[in-house]
Amino acid sequence: MNINIKPTPATILLAFISCLIPFSADIGLPLLHGHTVTMIENSQAILLLLGAVLTFSYMKPFQLTEGSRKFWLWSVLWWVVLLGRSTSWGRDYFPELPKAVFRSISVILIASLVLSYLLSSQLRKAIAVRFKTWSIPLWTCMLVVTTFLLADTVEHHRLLSPIFLHDLNYQDLIEELFETPFILGLLLISLDFMKQDMQCENSQNGLLPGLNTTVS
Repeated sequence: MNINIKPTPATILLAFISCLIPFSADIGLPLLHGHTVTMIENSQAILLLLGAVLTFSYMKPFQLTEGSRKFWLWSVLWWVVLLGRSTSWGRDYFPELPKAVFRSISVILIASLVLSYLLSSQLRKAIAVRFKTWSIPLWTCMLVVTTFLLADTVEHHRLLSPIFLHDLNYQDLIEELFETPFILGLLLISLDFMKQDMQCENSQNGLLPGLNTTVS
């Protein structure tokens, strides 16, 4: 595994914007009776859906070798799971449906994610190979982890929450604002990984080291 310590302009911009988020209450950012939070949540859902569509369309997993195909389909599934979690498994848009429906959706998606990893040795091998060969964007990963932890801190009123939450009326907004650079950071990391993988696929005639498995 290689570590890329050079920050990208996009990461620097997202980090700067993240630093401004706690001051949303101080400048009186309009809440619009919850509509601002709803618009941000809908935008996040679109970004997560974009992550799934972009991953599938960019990598074209069904044109790859078996190990690579399973890895990128698994990656698409990750985006779908994040989308489901972001929308309370669809409850946010279809609140009239029985709770059992949303519980079933969550169980199916999460179980598919976990069982794919546990039952497929090729998938585990593909993950291990990429972990060893990919260059990890350090600062973007740190941005993703930090904004996730800050969103969690604000949501659950953890020890340091008063530093980032200056007005309780802004709790939902601050949480969602921190989740936005988290999602954008994930998109940046995913795009970087896809570019690296595509370069490796092209340079080795569609094969990664250790994944010389023909398409079935």
